[in-house]
Amino acid sequence: MPQLQNVILTDRTPVTAVNHTFTPRDKESGGNFRLAKAGVSAIADMILAVEPRVTPGGRRKVTLRLSVPIVQTKTENGVISYVVTRASRAMIEFDSAPDSTEQERKDLVGMLMSSLDPSKVLINDILVKNEGAW
Repeated sequence: MPQLQNVILTDRTPVTAVNHTFTPRDKESGGNFRLAKAGVSAIADMILAVEPRVTPGGRRKVTLRLSVPIVQTKTENGVISYVVTRASRAMIEFDSAPDSTEQERKDLVGMLMSSLDPSKVLINDILVKNEGAW
């Protein structure tokens, strides 16, 4: 069982990608936990949530959620506050049969990671460029 630790996620900033360090924030008794990259205030924090669970039928499900808020500074009567103007969110759920092998789960994760590579134009352009397929 891995120890709760920092996770570094790399974005796709042109020229030099930026590493974002998410640190442990909350851990629940059911095994769910959240990591956060601190922003200028709590509402500006990027959140990576990991939610593992086992269904009554024995299937193991793990949901990953990433939330990236965009925040602007607002000054009113000399008081500075922060306002979320929009947020981007992603959710991925992995669903494994109770008798799946570790290799089968590795292959599933690897193929999903591969599908998100920018060279996979069909998926990349739908996700990143807001295009459709024809």
